[in-house]
Amino acid sequence: MIGLLPLLTGNDGLNTSAPAVLDDAAVIRTLQSAKAAAAAGRAAESDQILVTLAQRVPNHPAVLNELGIRMLDRHEAVQARALFERATQVDPKHPSLWANLASSLKALGRRAEEMDAIQRALELEPRHLSALLQKGSALEEAGDAHNAARTYQNAIACIRPGAEPPPHLRDALNRAGQVVEKDAAALSAALEGPLAEIRERHGGATQRRVDACLEALMGKRSIYHSQPTWMYFPELPAIEFFERADFPWLDAVEAASEPIRAELMRVLISDREGLQPYIDFPPDMPLDQFRELNRSRDWSAYFLWNQSVPDQGHIARCPVTAATLEDGVPRPRVATRAPTAFFSVLDANTRIPPHTGVTNTRLTVHLPLIVPPGCGFRVGGTTREWQPGKAWVFDDTIEHEAWNHSDTPRAILIFDIWNPLLSAVEREMITAATQVYGSHYALLPEKSL
Repeated sequence: MIGLLPLLTGNDGLNTSAPAVLDDAAVIRTLQSAKAAAAAGRAAESDQILVTLAQRVPNHPAVLNELGIRMLDRHEAVQARALFERATQVDPKHPSLWANLASSLKALGRRAEEMDAIQRALELEPRHLSALLQKGSALEEAGDAHNAARTYQNAIACIRPGAEPPPHLRDALNRAGQVVEKDAAALSAALEGPLAEIRERHGGATQRRVDACLEALMGKRSIYHSQPTWMYFPELPAIEFFERADFPWLDAVEAASEPIRAELMRVLISDREGLQPYIDFPPDMPLDQFRELNRSRDWSAYFLWNQSVPDQGHIARCPVTAATLEDGVPRPRVATRAPTAFFSVLDANTRIPPHTGVTNTRLTVHLPLIVPPGCGFRVGGTTREWQPGKAWVFDDTIEHEAWNHSDTPRAILIFDIWNPLLSAVEREMITAATQVYGSHYALLPEKSL
């Protein structure tokens, strides 16, 4: 530490008679050498590298910053503040320098100046993770728990899903999560009374959309939108699961679930060759998340109709299934595109990764037939478990995924229907436009994922 002290008074304590000019790349390489020596436990060597570098580039912001960090680590907050202030004077547009200055001001108990430095960092980079955590901590210590929680929410949102946070921020992020969770519980408690009174006045029914809205507001639920891989029809609401009561014709489909299941069982026994990998992309197509499932029987399909083309042999083997789908089900009829209907078999310990479908002009129906324990399905922010014989309707252009964590296969009947929010003329025009588009580009049928 003594070897670093002369560097804290500006240039007066430095040998600056004729310092050789170093470019930024050389400065960064030398700083990395100093950090590597420190990480290896060679503190004196690390300090010497830093001292020599500071003598050559006494006003380089990265060097001043590193010196300040070391002083702060050694509880020399006064010297650290001086170094960080010099760094921000040289490079006032670097948010990390302001965040580090704020840390030194906090150590000195200069809270108003600390908040000013944090604000400078956030004005330069509103999503600066360290500065957001510092702001949340400052608000928390000032007794403003609610706004601390909101700031911490913004900090947590900066971490991409699946990404590992920086190790030196993990404790602060854990603390942030605790504060956010506690605040959300307090908000839920505050909401419950007024909302319960309103529910009671209106019959006590659960208000699914209101509940989803409030879960998103409090950070308990992610927001998902329709993201079709091909055709997007505007101004259709992005509904994850549609209300079952809106599809009375599903009664007949569910009533036939046992004979449909019997036909599936006969297929699995006598016509397994008819099952084909559901994902079957050509070699020149990007596989992305489907690399492991491409051309794999871990997720296989037994098609009755495949992008409008009937498989007469399969239909003959499954007459009840085919007749049920042809009787009153509002299926689209679009050359090379629809309808599609198939038995979907997901093998044991297999997961279908998150993905979206082709167009929101159509919806997807699942009729569960064989569902072992450990199976699940997520559409957007809603996760459900299949129940044999109980159908549901969802928008497959909203991100969705499925899994089978059991040791036996899961099987369901999948088919597409028109989105009921399209008018008759819209359906007719979309049919014509889709067929012209496919003919114009001589497109092959496109698999609806």
